[in-house]
Amino acid sequence: MQTSHAITKKSASNLALAFVMLPREKRDAMSALYAFCREVDDVADEDAKSVEQRRIELAAWRADIRRACDGGTPEFPVNRELQSVIRQFKLPFRLFDELIHGCEMDLDTLRYQNLDGLENYCYHVASVVGLLSIEIFGYQNKACRDYARYLGKALQLTNILRDVKNDAARGRIYLPLDALKQFNVTEAEILRGEYSERYAALAEHVAARARAFYELARLTLPPEDRRAMVAAELMGGVYWQLLQKLEAKQFNVFGPQTVRLSKPHKLALIFSAWLRFKLGSNRLNYGSA
Repeated sequence: MQTSHAITKKSASNLALAFVMLPREKRDAMSALYAFCREVDDVADEDAKSVEQRRIELAAWRADIRRACDGGTPEFPVNRELQSVIRQFKLPFRLFDELIHGCEMDLDTLRYQNLDGLENYCYHVASVVGLLSIEIFGYQNKACRDYARYLGKALQLTNILRDVKNDAARGRIYLPLDALKQFNVTEAEILRGEYSERYAALAEHVAARARAFYELARLTLPPEDRRAMVAAELMGGVYWQLLQKLEAKQFNVFGPQTVRLSKPHKLALIFSAWLRFKLGSNRLNYGSA
């Protein structure tokens, strides 16, 4: 897992942060899965290459992960390390295919007409990662699959609200066009990084949908699987706090600094999650209760 661990360590992402809650075997497995997700996402985001070149490279990743799933010999080091995880936890090619399709959506689609379209994108790039992850975590109740779908959409919508400025710099606007029209915000304003009360209302509209998905995840997680989902719950807590921080700033993300949680704040959330895990608490750290 040398390559996967190096990619995971370099990323310093919130997702990788949650791995500390897992036993060694599952931590290594999640590191391999994360490395795959990171690699295909980086291919899609490499703006220095043409769209067609990125499309070809994503097709190569799809073919290679199919080899890994079918028991062949993968060419990419990350997929060679992931193959034993695929075999052990019976990860289906269908989900890897859907994830790569989500990356391809970023090549083809720079705008979404409505929340339904945006949520479909969130499913492919985030919920699918959750569906793969819960197979590694292990679960008893199939309702965990709905939990993964809901939580993935909540996390991705939070990411989108945080990254509006950075996405706009690349010509992307994920906030739905019909919502822009509803709140009288133009694409040009977002591309220029102009903040207004109208924009705050638009962002709150999208945040309300994110909160609804956090609540659905909270209500859907089966009690018997809460301990198994401890890493996912930590992710939910981190991103819920991030959403609250965005709300406190009235969603003004156009300043020089990206809105993020401090390292001490994240460490406190990890400790809180660990303590709840050890005490067997069923209290969740996001949503309305």
